[in-house]
Amino acid sequence: MMIIVEKSLRSDLAKISSEVSEAVKYLEMGEVIGIPTETVYGLAGNALNENAILKIFEVKNRPKFDPLIVHVASLEQAKNFVKEFPANAMQLAKQFWPGPLTLLLDKKPNIPDLLTAGSQRVAIRIPNHPLTRQMLNQLDFPVAAPSANPFGYVSPTTAQHVADQLGDKIPFILDGGPCEVGLESTIIGFEAEKPIIYRLGGIKQEDLEACVGRVKLNLNLSSNPLAPGMLKSHYAPIKKIVVGKVTELVAKYQQKKIGIISFKDDFSHLNGSTQIILSRQGDLNEAAKNLFGALREMDQSEVDLIITQRFPEEGLGKAINDRLRRASS
Repeated sequence: MMIIVEKSLRSDLAKISSEVSEAVKYLEMGEVIGIPTETVYGLAGNALNENAILKIFEVKNRPKFDPLIVHVASLEQAKNFVKEFPANAMQLAKQFWPGPLTLLLDKKPNIPDLLTAGSQRVAIRIPNHPLTRQMLNQLDFPVAAPSANPFGYVSPTTAQHVADQLGDKIPFILDGGPCEVGLESTIIGFEAEKPIIYRLGGIKQEDLEACVGRVKLNLNLSSNPLAPGMLKSHYAPIKKIVVGKVTELVAKYQQKKIGIISFKDDFSHLNGSTQIILSRQGDLNEAAKNLFGALREMDQSEVDLIITQRFPEEGLGKAINDRLRRASS
């Protein structure tokens, strides 16, 4: 089932454009705007300006105890904001930056405590999107950029997703097309220089371990997060979502209008259900890219309940399952 959203003609909605110079202008003015990354669209503001940071929290309606990620143009720029790179952190940065990897490192005093929710560690990364990298190279400050959606809701993967939900609260959205990865970045920190994953994301755990050896997981569902994306309830559609065996759940909720999101299996034989298949080829990367769009589409449809499978616990399947677990919490 395809949901068509018409673009509004209202003049008070955010302008959508691929002009990097306009994005730079708004950010230099202290404004908050939508920007593309390879993971999801971000709500960006000057990471060194507390007024801009506050505006991000206000636009998202995000609690101030949930820290933000800093986006920088280069490894050299990152060094201006963190005290040091442990050897493993430097190895990961050289291997995966620019890309969907966020490092949690001890911050320098020039990073506002408001941005890190009082933590002495800052989450930092180099995004891998050509327009956003152009933008960052033209700025003399880094940008804070959590996902560009109301707090707790499904993350946006197109400029129109941002406009649909925050278009009346921000002046501009830099349009970089659909996101290539579709899941937020993997967040990894260090205890005694040993790497710890705090959020599964766009880089596979297997690839991280191929670079630095065994990596510990700390994915606690928390009301006092150590890093962005660790809250118990997050990435959630408005409609209830249930995760498990599709045929059993359809039988259990047969009195409801059901929407099914599956990996590769076809459940069209289950009469009366709306279905979205994330990857008919069984490609977890493709499924990850399509996940948030499918959740949005189901949320805008006439279904009462969203049912989805558990995904294989390998590659990006681990990150998909993490998002679904938080979405259904």
